[in-house]
Amino acid sequence: MAVDGLDLPGGPGVTGPRPLAAALAERLPGLSRPAAVVPAEGFYRPASLRLEHGRTDPDARYTDWLDAAALAREVLDRCGPGGPGEYLPALWDLERDRAARLAYRPAPAGGVVLVPGSLLQGLGLAFDLVVHLRVGPAARRRRIPADRAWELPAFDRYDDEVDPASLADAVVLADHADRPALVRSGRLS
Repeated sequence: MAVDGLDLPGGPGVTGPRPLAAALAERLPGLSRPAAVVPAEGFYRPASLRLEHGRTDPDARYTDWLDAAALAREVLDRCGPGGPGEYLPALWDLERDRAARLAYRPAPAGGVVLVPGSLLQGLGLAFDLVVHLRVGPAARRRRIPADRAWELPAFDRYDDEVDPASLADAVVLADHADRPALVRSGRLS
């Protein structure tokens, strides 16, 4: 299951896909659904490729950061039907900018693998379900830190080209982190 959206700072409430995925992973075992969280950032490309056009290129942020093929190969395909039932928790260590060199872990039996990240839809990734945290353009501009404002055109482009809210199975309006609203629940109903 993908938890797609823009990670934003901000006190209590919905601040991005990672905290939401972590909260879901805590609650799912109580519903007899064990969960594992595999952040998409662990499948970002090396800095030499990701930042080839500079550290603040919004087009590169949109198209060049995530190695979608590696995420599919090492997580989704391995946990999906016919796969060996295991996943790689991360391929790349962003802090050290080198291979993570982690061992495969068993997927939770009868459980859920949650993949939190940004710009995950429209890439052909085989997610069973997608929850999209929708933060409108005005709220993005209001909430994003100044040092990350360069990313805004990437998310505007994502809205225009992919329309992630229309593709998602569930949409959570997260313009105000302290007042999230489920606006469409699709297959989750």
